[in-house]
Amino acid sequence: MGEESRITIKDLPEDDRPRERLIKYGPSVLSNVELMAIIIGTGNRDESAIMLSQRLLSEGNGLKYLLDTGVERLSEIKGIGLAKAAKIKAAIELGRRLALAGYSDGYIIKKPDDVISLLMDEMRYLNKEYFKVVMLNVKNKVIAVDTVSIGSLNTSIVHPREVFKAAIERSASSIIMVHNHPSGDPTPSREDIEVSDRIFKSGNLLGIKVLDHIIIGDGIGISLKEKGYYDFDK
Repeated sequence: MGEESRITIKDLPEDDRPRERLIKYGPSVLSNVELMAIIIGTGNRDESAIMLSQRLLSEGNGLKYLLDTGVERLSEIKGIGLAKAAKIKAAIELGRRLALAGYSDGYIIKKPDDVISLLMDEMRYLNKEYFKVVMLNVKNKVIAVDTVSIGSLNTSIVHPREVFKAAIERSASSIIMVHNHPSGDPTPSREDIEVSDRIFKSGNLLGIKVLDHIIIGDGIGISLKEKGYYDFDK
């Protein structure tokens, strides 16, 4: 394709250009492709930024691919390169940090859905099981969220010593266990129930109440307490 026939975003009507649409209507109206086109900025000799973004998201199986893939691998995709790959990963990391910032100003947990909303965006696409502990003060405000283990969940990996170490250091009044299922299905396994029982009993001994165990799937999360899988009030 010659330079004279190259398609660019500037060739589009102004109301169809992603950046102008964002300025006029706000970011929420833009598609993933349009948002990506703004991030990468320019296309190449054969593709506009929109066309390149469309190919990137369709060939790579969407946003999860961008989350899982490193800078080097992204840079090898035709039309991306190191500079665009770095911009993409920086934007993803900012989104992740923004999701985590929700509890920095005293995020209050009133129900299981509050925990699910807090951690869904961070945990739904993880390709390994991450076990986290949400630490709360006496008013159920989030003090911190710590990652205790990474890997298949079992009682040998998730040790009460590691679970409660940070909670004791931060003088937490209570904790909520949270882990993800990379399969996307949050249905509890036998190991999930066993871990809940072990951590719950240890919390009683230490005087730190275990309020719940939340499992995050792809776009859905469940509370073991709410679903009756485990009685945290016993």
